[in-house]
Amino acid sequence: MEFRTLRAFVEVVRQGGFSQAAKTVFTTQSTVSKAVKQLEDEVGVALLERIGHRSVMTAAGEIVYARGVRLLADRADLLAELAEVRGLKRGVLRLGLPPVGSATLFAPLFAIYRQRYPGIDIDLDEHGSLDLEEKLRAGSIDFAGLQLPLAEDFEGQPVRSEPLVALLSSNHALAQRSAVSLEDLGDIPFIVFDDGFSLHRRLMRLARARGLDPVIAAQSSQVDFMVELVAAGLGVTFLPRTIAAHHAHPMVRRIAFEEPELNWSVAMAWRRGAYLSAAAAAWLDLVREIHGDAASPDASA
Repeated sequence: MEFRTLRAFVEVVRQGGFSQAAKTVFTTQSTVSKAVKQLEDEVGVALLERIGHRSVMTAAGEIVYARGVRLLADRADLLAELAEVRGLKRGVLRLGLPPVGSATLFAPLFAIYRQRYPGIDIDLDEHGSLDLEEKLRAGSIDFAGLQLPLAEDFEGQPVRSEPLVALLSSNHALAQRSAVSLEDLGDIPFIVFDDGFSLHRRLMRLARARGLDPVIAAQSSQVDFMVELVAAGLGVTFLPRTIAAHHAHPMVRRIAFEEPELNWSVAMAWRRGAYLSAAAAAWLDLVREIHGDAASPDASA
């Protein structure tokens, strides 16, 4: 059943005749007559009974008219809602972000996005990178903040690349050094992120490549807690330089690494070839607007 024929029939009833209905739908009387006849042929029953110059609804016509009015109203509502979505007056943005660094990297973007598109709801999912990758592949989120390099089935816009620093208790013998190597820290217990975080996996992979088998003193997803453990002398932890600066502690020293490959490189990632809603496309445009100059680090890092 076409909306065109249904609307023609409804307007004939509303306007009281074919000529007035034709003016309402901006067409000719013969076109309206053909549309009503086409609808009658489709439903297999007469909808209007012609009595002189008047058209009276049959019992079937009354049913089709009542339903038709609702269908046409629903269609108008649907088109209005879609227009609002296209115009970014409504919609949902589904973001997956890691607990580490999100406040620094993405909170300013949230503020700008909310100001530009106040009608868009933001559905935020905070997890480690393994969970975010699974959710992104499943299509349950539009974007995920992930570390580079990305898997082949993802595309990404680089957001930030900076070195990691080591955090040691200010009482530790190495605390006065200006820079350390991973080997220098090999005998100190590691305080690391949970193994669901790509930073954890990457750090352990680099340590083992250097022949180290570090003792894990603690695993956590809470940066403040990890810094407090360092201050208490339980071991060494590793944070991106900016994140470490935001969690300064009087009993903790931040020390640079000698190895340039010990870095933290983050991208806003999405599924390769995935459909992006208008709300999602607007978020990506904003990320590119703010971070479009972010250098993409070596994918082999």
